[in-house]
Amino acid sequence: MPWKPAALSNLERQNHALQMALLELRRELATKQQYAGRLEYLLHERLERIDELNAKLDQSRQQVRRLGLENEVLAAMIAAPQLNADILTPAPK
Repeated sequence: MPWKPAALSNLERQNHALQMALLELRRELATKQQYAGRLEYLLHERLERIDELNAKLDQSRQQVRRLGLENEVLAAMIAAPQLNADILTPAPK
């Protein structure tokens, strides 16, 4: 004769249903925590990349400033009147 399981009481059914709900909620929580962890990692990587790009931008701005000053000096040198070499050498006595 096959064995027949005993009928579950109302409390046992509720207990089983609550256990299943708890398992599902724990799985959802684990999934959301994993998702949040990945988002935190991506945010960290993004902020590092932004810092790198800001540093490059600052270096480029400094280089542009230096080149601008060099350009001004060279432009002033070109615009200055050329002195004749004869004027610079003292006359023989």
